[in-house]
Amino acid sequence: MADAARPQVFSIAAHRGFADALVAGLVPRYSEDGLGLARLTLLLPSGRAIRTVSEAFVRHMGEEGGAGLLLPRMVTIGDLSLDEALGPLLDPLGADEIPPAVDPTFRWLRLAALLAEEMGKDAPKGPPLFRQARMIAETMDRLLVEEIAPEDLLGDRVLDVVGSVAGHWQDSLRRFARVQARWLAELQAMGRVDSATRRNQLFAHAAKSWRAQPPATPIVAAGVTSAAPALARLLRVVSELPQGAVILPDLDLALSDEAWDELGRAGQSDDADGERLGRNDAPTHPQYHLKLLLGRMGVNRGEVRQWHRRGLTAANPDRTHAVSALFLPPQASKSWVELPSEKRRLAAVQLLETGNPEEEAQAVALAVRRKLEEPQKRVAVVTPDRSLARRIVHHLRRWDIQADDSAGAPLCDTAAGRALLLLAQVIAERAAPVPLVAFLGHPFVGGAGAQDPDRARADWLDALRRFEDRLRGPRPAPGLTPLRAIAAKADVDAWWGTVADRLAPLMERDEDAPLAELLGTLAQVLEEFCGEAVWGREDGRALGGFVDDLRQQASAAGTMIDPRDLHDVLTDAMERVAVRPAYGGHPRVAVYGLLESRMARADLIICAGLNEGTWPGGASPDPLLAPPVLRALGVPGGEFRIGLAAHDLAGALGAPQVLLTRAARDADGPAIPSRFFLRIKALLGDLAKRHEEEELPALVDALRDADPAPLYPVPQPCPPAEVRRVTISATALDRLRSDPYQFYANAILRLKERDPLDAEPSPAWQGTLAHAILEEWHKQGGALVDLATKHLGAMDAHPLTRALWEPRLTAALEWIENEVSSDPDRQIVAVEQKGRHLFSGIEITGTADRIDRLADGSYAIVDYKTGGPPSKKMVEEGFALQLGTLGLLVEEGAYADRGIEGVPTRFEYWSLGRDAKSDTGFGYVTTPLKIGNARTGMEPDDFLPETRRYLAEALDTWILGDAPFTARPNPDLKLYATYDQLMRLEEWLGRESEPGATR
Repeated sequence: MADAARPQVFSIAAHRGFADALVAGLVPRYSEDGLGLARLTLLLPSGRAIRTVSEAFVRHMGEEGGAGLLLPRMVTIGDLSLDEALGPLLDPLGADEIPPAVDPTFRWLRLAALLAEEMGKDAPKGPPLFRQARMIAETMDRLLVEEIAPEDLLGDRVLDVVGSVAGHWQDSLRRFARVQARWLAELQAMGRVDSATRRNQLFAHAAKSWRAQPPATPIVAAGVTSAAPALARLLRVVSELPQGAVILPDLDLALSDEAWDELGRAGQSDDADGERLGRNDAPTHPQYHLKLLLGRMGVNRGEVRQWHRRGLTAANPDRTHAVSALFLPPQASKSWVELPSEKRRLAAVQLLETGNPEEEAQAVALAVRRKLEEPQKRVAVVTPDRSLARRIVHHLRRWDIQADDSAGAPLCDTAAGRALLLLAQVIAERAAPVPLVAFLGHPFVGGAGAQDPDRARADWLDALRRFEDRLRGPRPAPGLTPLRAIAAKADVDAWWGTVADRLAPLMERDEDAPLAELLGTLAQVLEEFCGEAVWGREDGRALGGFVDDLRQQASAAGTMIDPRDLHDVLTDAMERVAVRPAYGGHPRVAVYGLLESRMARADLIICAGLNEGTWPGGASPDPLLAPPVLRALGVPGGEFRIGLAAHDLAGALGAPQVLLTRAARDADGPAIPSRFFLRIKALLGDLAKRHEEEELPALVDALRDADPAPLYPVPQPCPPAEVRRVTISATALDRLRSDPYQFYANAILRLKERDPLDAEPSPAWQGTLAHAILEEWHKQGGALVDLATKHLGAMDAHPLTRALWEPRLTAALEWIENEVSSDPDRQIVAVEQKGRHLFSGIEITGTADRIDRLADGSYAIVDYKTGGPPSKKMVEEGFALQLGTLGLLVEEGAYADRGIEGVPTRFEYWSLGRDAKSDTGFGYVTTPLKIGNARTGMEPDDFLPETRRYLAEALDTWILGDAPFTARPNPDLKLYATYDQLMRLEEWLGRESEPGATR
């Protein structure tokens, strides 16, 4: 294959299909003697590329009708972008003098320790420290791949520009240089090197060996586009081997010399110390990284030849001209004005814009389903948006199409990963209700080790539900001890004993502990809860490998960590571990990320998520080195990744059929179309309308939109008479008159609102606490402040809840104590006293917070409020009848067994709310009656008669009568929203007059 006149460098145009065209050219050349193909070594960029090329070999032999063949040796030599993890390398024999590489996890942990030592008291704690250490590691790799030595950071080129950048960039550069110097000293003492350094040395060794003694077997590098200098030199050697060649994907040989020059210097300089990356370089162009690679290989674009074969899924070459024009640099783009129509053709390329990501996913799934109707046709969905990819996979299951998302999911999002992180969160938040219940309810927890796992799981969940029901409300005090009393109230003592015993080893540490020990204990406790099944699937195996590696390296690095930081540190680390599903999905459907899609081919390629910030992603700068510093060092900036994303799209546009999709909105609001998507529409001009996909949106609408449902009417339940005759409490009477539906749901259906887990202290919770304290004080005496401390302690309230509520409660209780002692003529005769009486045959009950006997023998009824009492207007209109109903019960002798017989004359609300006139700042008395100087309120003599009238009216209308329990007959009343969802309030409120929504 080699020609001594020039290096053997080829390009496979996008429309030919890289993997299929590659195989189509390699098979006839090397498989002549049966074993010839097995002698070939293919250097490929990644493990995914090996799989793609292997599948292309299978397709080729199937098309040719061959009986079989021995595949060539395929070796990964690096990844396609410099920001990805370094791949394994062909390790040539005789490279023993190259030091071994240090483990990347060990390096990350040691860098965190060195950074903490370097920054001293200014060092961040916990997760931010480990994040900064990872940034340092990534920047070090980036510089090492580019062969930037540590001393180059202090060279003249950097010093000339560093003074012009902001102070924080200067500090960051100095800190990075010091940490790197300390790390390199440790490496030298260990006799090891960084993985990137070893990779460069192996490349150099292989290049030197092959140049001195060319291998006897052919070597071909295919699809490698990384422009790392050491790799570029190796590729140059491969291109000059007698049986060697380098085959690039989609190098645009038709691009004019002027446009090629407009891409910029791309690593080339007029002198050794000159500028390598010009300010006018175009790193966002899809050909830029290929120009950078050719420049470092020392190969002129004119020396590159077109590959002589086309693949099975080759498309019409006419589209290649339009794709080339599409990505022209700014100045060259002026040629669009005079571009002839034949060079604008994007036949079989369709555009689709949807309203939101859900519609986009549904449309993509429909496009896949439609294409699969054609026999033997393959479909590939390419998107960097992992959330969108998961939606698409989910929608495809509608038709029982199991599509594997080959980019995988972060380990932290898998079932096994979530179990570990929830357990770590239980530690971090000291057994707070939400993470505790979430972990104990995880699908893996509860059936481990039982003879009948299903029965054991059911029993476990039954105990958990009872425990959760008691746990609802404000957060208890941290730790396991306060939860024991809650478990006892739920009657799950034995179950909680098992849970607490297992969790105890994780809760014992309050200070920094060895990360290795914490991980070991965490994994052990996780297995006790979940059994060995947690490690059984692909996510469990990935989790086991992750924990084992991190534990070993943490032990070697001596890493210490606060147990409360474990969850966040693990989350950050697990986000970088991709778990890919086991293969075995639909053979003609693939879902790829951008990296996985390179070299892949299909009859229809759907490029989804074409929004700015997604495809391409944001060009975030290096967090440690300022852009001018990177430019001075000759290192491409963050916008370099945009060029790679553009190259990915250009390659996809070479497929026989292409569908490009985007959503007008995302979760954050309106989305900006990708610059690539906009350029395609601009290139097409008036032809863009012809390329819009019209069928899929209609299908999406048909799937989404059912026949219009009639408007939901105002709820008006009308149960039979025997169901209506229920006991009514004094507070329920208010609900019956103000919102009959709420009374129906509460008293007849007996649906009670449940507090959420970790709830904010509600007025009901505060009222229960205040009433309990006051009841004990009135009945047994003592100091109110001491009683408050006692009850708060017994509730095991969270310290924050207690700190916020206790001062206010103490001040209000002090006011009550002063108020009671200031009026010795009032005698408290009943506290929290229950009474009942029949009115028209219906039992009315009421619990009086306090009943006082006045000097004249009449009674005062006191109702304690932790918030504001009801207004006088609500009382007059009959929507706040609690005090009046209690007065009727007193008048009818409902409390005669306590010696309370007579007429109540005073009705008071004692509020614990803030009041500037109070001597303690909290507490005041108010009455709904018009007494003293009051200008409003009900006349005292009318209060009980009016209450009796309202009571009789309510009983006759809803309890003894047949009136429906209508929802919100008084929409303007400020009511509790407990049952608003049940009555579907938002579906009908304000539309009562529309057809179908009558009362």
